[in-house]
Amino acid sequence: MKAVTWHGRHDMRVEDVPDPKILRPKDAIIKVTSAAICGSDLHIYNGHIMGMKAGDIMGHETMGEVVEVGPGVKEFKPGDRAVVAFNVACGECFFCKRRLFSACDNSNLNAELTEKVFGHAPGGIFGYSHPFGGYAGGQAQYLRVPYADTTMLKVPHGPPDEQLLFLSDILPTGYMGAEFCEPEPGDTVAVWGAGPVGQMAIRSLKMLGAERIIVIDNVPDRLRLAAEAGCETLNYDEIDIPEALRDMTAGIGPDRCLDAVGMEAHGTGVMDAVDKVKQRLKLETDRPAVLREIIMCCRKGGTVSLLGVYAGFIDKLNWGIAFNKGLQFRMGQTPVMHYAPMLLKAVLEGEVDPSIIISHKIALDDTPKAYDLFDKKEITKAVIFPNGQPATDRLDAAATETKQANLRA
Repeated sequence: MKAVTWHGRHDMRVEDVPDPKILRPKDAIIKVTSAAICGSDLHIYNGHIMGMKAGDIMGHETMGEVVEVGPGVKEFKPGDRAVVAFNVACGECFFCKRRLFSACDNSNLNAELTEKVFGHAPGGIFGYSHPFGGYAGGQAQYLRVPYADTTMLKVPHGPPDEQLLFLSDILPTGYMGAEFCEPEPGDTVAVWGAGPVGQMAIRSLKMLGAERIIVIDNVPDRLRLAAEAGCETLNYDEIDIPEALRDMTAGIGPDRCLDAVGMEAHGTGVMDAVDKVKQRLKLETDRPAVLREIIMCCRKGGTVSLLGVYAGFIDKLNWGIAFNKGLQFRMGQTPVMHYAPMLLKAVLEGEVDPSIIISHKIALDDTPKAYDLFDKKEITKAVIFPNGQPATDRLDAAATETKQANLRA
C-alpha cells in the first residue's frame, strides 16, 4: 500500500509500505476512505517531537471501512463504517474504566520511553512517535486499529466523510476545551488560535451557551470563519492584545481563556526570538508565547483551558503571576471516545457542521505539499482521500492561490 512517511524535518514522502495485518485478537483493519493533517502533525513536521524513526507512517485523523477483524472484536464486522479515535484505548484498565481513554495504561507499547520523563506513560497515539507507542498512522491506504471495539466509533453509511472525519480528534478536542471553560451566562471567553481546533472550540462554546467569544489570530481566512460563527475577532499583527482585551472587558479581563495554539506559538519581541532559538537548539521543547499572554490577560480567579499540544519543558513561564491571580487550569490529551458518541449525534442532527473548516480535498500523493502549505497557513484544513475517492484540489501554486482567493471572497 501507499502511505505518508516521515524522514526528518520538513521531509514527508509518499512511499510503498507493507500492508497492515491482524496482530492481536482485538485488532481490525480498515480501508482508509479519508484522513487529515492535524496541527499536531506539524510539530513532527517541524522537528519538535522526539522519538520518530525514518519511515514512520504519519496521521491520527482517520476514518474508513472495516475490511477485516480479529476473533476478539465484538462490535465491528467487515463492511462497517468507522471513525478511528486518535488515541488507542484498551477499554479495561483503571483509566479507561473512568473514561480517561487518552491515559490508557495498556496501549503504549513503549511506556518505558516516557515514564522516566513524564512520571507515568501516556496512552498510545496513532502516527505520533515511538514514545507514544510507535503506532503506524492513518495517512495511508489501510490502517491496523488495536482494541478496535474501544478505539473506533461506528458511524452510519450515508453522511459524507467530510462531516464525520473530525470526530477522530479535533471536534472532540475542541468540545473538551470548551467544556473545560465552563462558560456561564455573561462570561467573556477569549480564544487564542483560529485554526481547525480553535474553530471547533468556538462552535462547541456556542453549543454550550457561551454568549461572548473573542478570537485572536492573524490569518484573515481563519478570522473570517470565526466572525461568521458570531465571534468578535482581533488580529494580533494589528493590535496590542492585552490592551484590547482590557478595553473590551472594562478592565477586568476575559473570564475564560482558551489556548488552541500550543507549543509553536508565535510571539513578539525579544522573548519570541529567544524561544525560537532555544526550541531549535533543544534547550526548551515548547514556545509558550500564547500561554504567557493568557496568564497576563485572564481575569483574577478566571479559568484557563489548554488545547494546543505541549510536549515537555518551558522556560520563563510566568507561573507566579498565575498563582497570585488565582487562575484555574485544565488541560490534556482528549479522551476521544468519551465525547465522540454524543458529538456524532450533534453532527447528524445538524447542530454542528465540522466540514466548514475544509479548504482542500487532495489525493495521497499531494500530502507532502499540503504539509508545507498548512505549515505556512495557506491551507485551513486538507482532507486526504488515499484510495481514489473524490479529491478535487491539486496543490500547485496557481490552484492553491485560486482556492484561497475563493475562500476570502
